[in-house]
Amino acid sequence: MATYAERLKALTAERSALCVGIDPHPQILASWGLDDDVKGLESCARTMVAALGEKVAVFKPQSAFYEVYGSAGIAVLERVLDDIRQAGALSILDVKRGDIGSTMAGYARAYLASDSSLRADAVTLSPYLGFESLRPAIDLAHQEGRGIYLLARTSNPEGGDVQLARTGSGSSVSQFMVDAAAAENERSGQYALGLVVGGTHADPGCDVSRFNGSILVPGIGAQGGTVEGLREIFGEATARLLPSASRQVMRGGPSHDGLSKALASIV
Repeated sequence: MATYAERLKALTAERSALCVGIDPHPQILASWGLDDDVKGLESCARTMVAALGEKVAVFKPQSAFYEVYGSAGIAVLERVLDDIRQAGALSILDVKRGDIGSTMAGYARAYLASDSSLRADAVTLSPYLGFESLRPAIDLAHQEGRGIYLLARTSNPEGGDVQLARTGSGSSVSQFMVDAAAAENERSGQYALGLVVGGTHADPGCDVSRFNGSILVPGIGAQGGTVEGLREIFGEATARLLPSASRQVMRGGPSHDGLSKALASIV
């Protein structure tokens, strides 16, 4: 069984190292001429995969935009994740879950178990109940050959209040998470743990130059980050980056041609 890191490396080499978010929020639906309902949600999300599924290596559906419609929205998310698999692309389900014990195990089973209809190739998780609180998800990701992206230094300005706080050892909280993820990757040999580090900070406040996994970089496009500016921010780690854009691409819709042109303007 190929690991997540191996699949990601092969597919980004073949297509491009860009992750496209599928975030059908009401403003996007309106700009596409769609109603803010489950039908509009499904039309938007599945059109994204139909138009770009053979060009994009990784899609990142944001779970909140599906959950808001209840069980019908979750059913759409299941179909979108299956569309991504059928297109030969990888999925990162952006859920940002974080809990302890049996609850974390439940989240892990929902998103990482091979028999789950909500399974994704990777998920985003919050480690701020403690790195080891994620152990059930880490262990299941290794067992299933899937990936995890830990929130280390997020793109929102409020994140620094917690992420840049100092631990008892003197390092920032975000640096502690970077180092803990790197150590886990070395221990497992799967390199399944990645980081989320926003591309909107001139200085991310943590050193990822020697990090040994994938680094998901949100904030490209509508939030002001650019692919061209990433090398200046990330230096030696640039080769391990997976920049992520959603609104800048989605604004090209609803036509397939418009979406393709919006994608090309970034990559």
